[in-house]
Amino acid sequence: MRSIRPWVVVEPPDSRGLRRVVVGEETVGHAWSAGELRRILGRLGHPEDLDLDDPATLCWRGGDSGTWPDRPGRRHAVTVLLVAGLLASMVLGAVVGLPDAFGALTFAQRLNGIMFVLSGAVLGAAALASLDYGGKRQFRGSGAIVLLGVLIALATDSLLVFMWLEETEFTPYVPVFMLLWCWSLWALCLLVRDRSWKEVPQPKRFAAGVVLTALLTGVSLAYSTMYQPAAAPMHLTLKAEFGKARTDRSLGFLQVPLTLSMKNTGGIPVYILNDSYTVSGRGAVYSENPPDRDLTREWRDSAGLRGEDTGESELYVGRLTYTTISSGHFYGPGNRLEVGEEYTRKHVVQVPKNAKYDLLGVNLTISYMRKDRGKIDVAEFRIPHYSWDKYDRRYYCDPETGCLQQIYYHGRVWHNDNLVNLTRKPRYVTAFWSPGRIPDSLISPYDFTGRTGGVKKEKREWGRYGAARAEANSEVSLAELLAPPTPLLPPGYSSQVPTLTP
Repeated sequence: MRSIRPWVVVEPPDSRGLRRVVVGEETVGHAWSAGELRRILGRLGHPEDLDLDDPATLCWRGGDSGTWPDRPGRRHAVTVLLVAGLLASMVLGAVVGLPDAFGALTFAQRLNGIMFVLSGAVLGAAALASLDYGGKRQFRGSGAIVLLGVLIALATDSLLVFMWLEETEFTPYVPVFMLLWCWSLWALCLLVRDRSWKEVPQPKRFAAGVVLTALLTGVSLAYSTMYQPAAAPMHLTLKAEFGKARTDRSLGFLQVPLTLSMKNTGGIPVYILNDSYTVSGRGAVYSENPPDRDLTREWRDSAGLRGEDTGESELYVGRLTYTTISSGHFYGPGNRLEVGEEYTRKHVVQVPKNAKYDLLGVNLTISYMRKDRGKIDVAEFRIPHYSWDKYDRRYYCDPETGCLQQIYYHGRVWHNDNLVNLTRKPRYVTAFWSPGRIPDSLISPYDFTGRTGGVKKEKREWGRYGAARAEANSEVSLAELLAPPTPLLPPGYSSQVPTLTP
């Protein structure tokens, strides 16, 4: 006997215009249009020319056979935008994370890179899920996966925007993550309005997973930016010592041995940005300091010479002069010094026997950068450029304009956190060297074609890349260097002259 209950029930359209088709207690499909409904009925054995308004066959709820509110153009456009945004965010995550995941020096930085790569994998899965979510949603968890992908994209893009606002420098990636940031806000509003998580079997566990992912990312970033630098301090130990002088009889010069050494006693390998040693001879005029002498003037005369602050003042010594005798690089810009590694150089300083010097001094200055903060293009940075070389137009500086003649070292540097590289203009390490002057170096956008960006920005970059300077000084009198060695006496023999008593 034929049942009085219709065989097929067409449910009311949902918010997107999709109507569920039910036979008995079983869902047999979903239809966007009358044509799609006929295809579903055809699979059930109904004829193609079935009258859709026949109440004996179909029961319509929430409208009749003409109620199809679906707007396919809008629906397809939203799906395409979701897929495109998630795929673009996946590529951006790979661009951010892959260099750190495979090239970072510390575990924390590698972990950051791996987190971005894994986030990119989630975004790829969300792009696939968005095809189902924009369609008939046959997989219950597709909306939650798309929501998770959009939240990851929003977090990544917001981080990039926040870091970019620190300097507001244009890079090719700025339009990309700015556009993706706006897209992620739109997608989040869309998914929240549609309550995309409502089909998840256990929404509380899903929420806990999202919170746990955010916490792991935050802890990883905090570890790499705060704990890691403090746990691995940077320190160089420098030494500069003069040896016993010898006389070269044929040339009339004193040969003074000089030993320079440097050891990485910190916990992080370093790049040498610039270094220099300078040996100088001090000349002075000695006096007995009569009681009525103007001590203030004495201090002024001995403390500075031609505007140079010597940092010295002595009561019986005045008119100090300092002459550079020898100067040069110690280790060389661009070289690396690993943890525990030591470098020593021995040098012989030639001083005329009749030179009017009372003291010899040496200054050793090293500028260096943490290797875990950045990577220098060493091959480029080691090439010297001479400011007086007319054929090297980029670095040439006309001496007639009063330009200081010096040697430049210039090379690209990348921060070890790739987020910094994507939100900043290219950074360069520049070192300046000339004999007798304190070696200078800077990290900035300056590439010898424009401005440096200002002292404030240079100091900020100096700290961002973990750069520092170490210095060692030593001073010895020529009288001490020329003193004859003390003869070795046999045990029990006294060098004191005996006193004769009557």
